[in-house]
Amino acid sequence: VQLQASGGGLVQAGGSLRLSCAASGRTFSIYGMGWFRQAPGKKREFVATISNSGSSTEYADSVKGRFTISRDNAKNTVYLQMNSLKPEDTAVYYCTARKVLYLSNRYGDYDYWGQGTQVTVSS
Repeated sequence: VQLQASGGGLVQAGGSLRLSCAASGRTFSIYGMGWFRQAPGKKREFVATISNSGSSTEYADSVKGRFTISRDNAKNTVYLQMNSLKPEDTAVYYCTARKVLYLSNRYGDYDYWGQGTQVTVSS
């Protein structure tokens, strides 16, 4: 599976962005998907994940209520809608896919990674 993330950019605090991640291959619907992020000098951290069917989701406490993950299996695409953005959301955001069926916030459970897209939130 190859993943291509897009949609990052520069936005003011309180603004919104929608990230997209397009996946190659015809088996997209069997993979759980997730978003992680990495700020300069910090470890990569979990943001959100969604089950292969899209029926279940999980979020990091820091984004709960502000971010929404969704997917369109017909388009082989997963999305991250980010609202009420804060300067501390500034990071490179990575799209990722996993084979295991359960929801996971663990970096090691993910098998495929995209190249990342930069999100910068100004105060």
